[in-house]
Amino acid sequence: MADYRLETSWRPVENSFGRLTFTLFNLSAEPLSGFSLAYTSETRVADKHVCDGGSLKRQVAHLHEFLPPEGLSVAPGGRWRFTVEGLTREPKHVTSGVKSAYLTLVDGRHVPVDFGDLMLEGRDGGVAPQLLPPGRADEPYALLPWPLALGLKAGDLPVVLYPAEKTRPDAIKTLSLVLGLYRRLYPADNAPFSLSAVEGGRRIRFSAESSIAAFAYELRFTAHEVVLSSADETGRQYGLISLAQLLHGARADGERFKFPSFGAIADQPRYDWRGCLLDVSRQFYPVADVLRLIDILAWNKLNIFHWHLTDDEAWRLEIKAYPALTEIGARRGPDEVLVPQLGDGAETRAGHYTQDDIRRIVAHAASLGVEVVPEIDIPGHSTAALLSLPELVDGQEAPDSYRAVQGYPNNALNPAVEFTYEFLGKVFDEIVALFPSAYLHIGGDEVAQGAWLSSPLCQALMKREELAGTAELQSYFLKRIKTMLSERGRKLAGWNEVSHGGGVDRDGTLLMAWEKSDVGIELAQQGHDVVMTPGQAYYLDMAQSEAWAEPGAAWAGHSAPEHSYAYEAEGELPQALREKMRGIQACIWTENFISRAYFNRLVFPRLPAVAEAAWTPLERKDWDRFAAIVRMWPVL
Repeated sequence: MADYRLETSWRPVENSFGRLTFTLFNLSAEPLSGFSLAYTSETRVADKHVCDGGSLKRQVAHLHEFLPPEGLSVAPGGRWRFTVEGLTREPKHVTSGVKSAYLTLVDGRHVPVDFGDLMLEGRDGGVAPQLLPPGRADEPYALLPWPLALGLKAGDLPVVLYPAEKTRPDAIKTLSLVLGLYRRLYPADNAPFSLSAVEGGRRIRFSAESSIAAFAYELRFTAHEVVLSSADETGRQYGLISLAQLLHGARADGERFKFPSFGAIADQPRYDWRGCLLDVSRQFYPVADVLRLIDILAWNKLNIFHWHLTDDEAWRLEIKAYPALTEIGARRGPDEVLVPQLGDGAETRAGHYTQDDIRRIVAHAASLGVEVVPEIDIPGHSTAALLSLPELVDGQEAPDSYRAVQGYPNNALNPAVEFTYEFLGKVFDEIVALFPSAYLHIGGDEVAQGAWLSSPLCQALMKREELAGTAELQSYFLKRIKTMLSERGRKLAGWNEVSHGGGVDRDGTLLMAWEKSDVGIELAQQGHDVVMTPGQAYYLDMAQSEAWAEPGAAWAGHSAPEHSYAYEAEGELPQALREKMRGIQACIWTENFISRAYFNRLVFPRLPAVAEAAWTPLERKDWDRFAAIVRMWPVL
């Protein structure tokens, strides 16, 4: 327990975003004076605000540092209270308050401060609803995502499944791979497969069928064997995962779920791109966590791991040409170049992935049929890079000439600084050597309106190239980036703002529509290949109900698991444009994910819900069936 504790509450105030009240308790045996209080919160204080009982010393994005009145001394057992009115957004949920806190004492030491939930004053916050009903499975088979076609009769549960005699070595290898996946996800459960024949088990006979579509599989059940047919290794792997799921469900809940003795399953994915993004810039996840998440993606038949490796908050990828990117840009703390952000307290927090880590993760994903698509977020969201390499900055530009969406001033790489392209060229060279994916995601989102306009170098560039405004400057920049990627044999992926200001050549470009699905429809109409990832349904950091007690972010509203499951991202997309929609993707943005329990509460069961939406045709989806099965599925 820390010697100090901070409690916060919020009260609605007419014609404003309300008033925050902070109370710092001195639980130590010594009086407290000559200090400052720093805390991090997604509820940011606006430039124009009124503070009663203290004063704002500084604010950097989510970090706020307040000073007490001059001469204040807080006695042991005493408290200091101050209020702030003037916020950038109204808090909607209990987790909209403090995410970390510390004191800086008169001698310069930083000491931790415990903190509580954001309390709601003056109104009823409602009751958090039940998010997952008991469910009902009319067909007693535990399969997620649900297959394209199924006609089965339940029978006896085999002890284990094993390969038939003379099974080819490549099929044995795939069987062993899926067995390893199951043992990692369910280490305390009995294995679904054996590589040797077992009395009381049932054999699997593998059949290569060129007539079956890519990534598809068929399963035919008899009393003596299961025949798994596929045209490729990925389809074979998906078929084995389905068999493991069937056995798992029948063992875990034998009253509700059975294993088939007769019948068939024919299955193939609805979309080619079935993705999940993990943001490791805001919160760092060690290699073991990333590997487990990839295992979970494979279990749910998701095939894209979109890895958001850089942002304002940190640069997480080792680049040997520029070691400062991780020596400086992967560290946050009170005495570091990058100041604390959500979840950071009195101690420095650091973390990045070495190139050996990357190779290990990419190889693990590839073995499970998961493609790792790296993201280096440029030109915006680049504070960590800019502070690590000051030569990227136009020194003539005012340091706070514009403020980005999330509170970082001047956070975009300058398109008129020629070193920007030298820097990115070397970064891309190392990335393409590590990631074999067809696409390299370059972000392209949330560049602040007015960015670069006070830069003399950009003013000269705009005059020379006849460019008008920020959007056209970004288009100029991204066209150069696309050429650089093409020279390295890679395609450009980015967020929907890549299309602004003239955009880039549509050929070989993939855009992700995050603001809303209508944006994706517009992009498809313009000729872009599109992945739908609307915040209103597929952003897994959003709260799952509007109740105050429900954790999560709120800028895109709230999204219950049933909504994420039922959402049809195609919307009103005309049939003629359906080929432009490559697929859908869940996004795990981690600003607020400061604990494993919080991660699992928000990500599951919504991640499997999006996975079923990506795989299963609309007419085959069933929320009650999904709810009955998903409670047995793995979490991080």
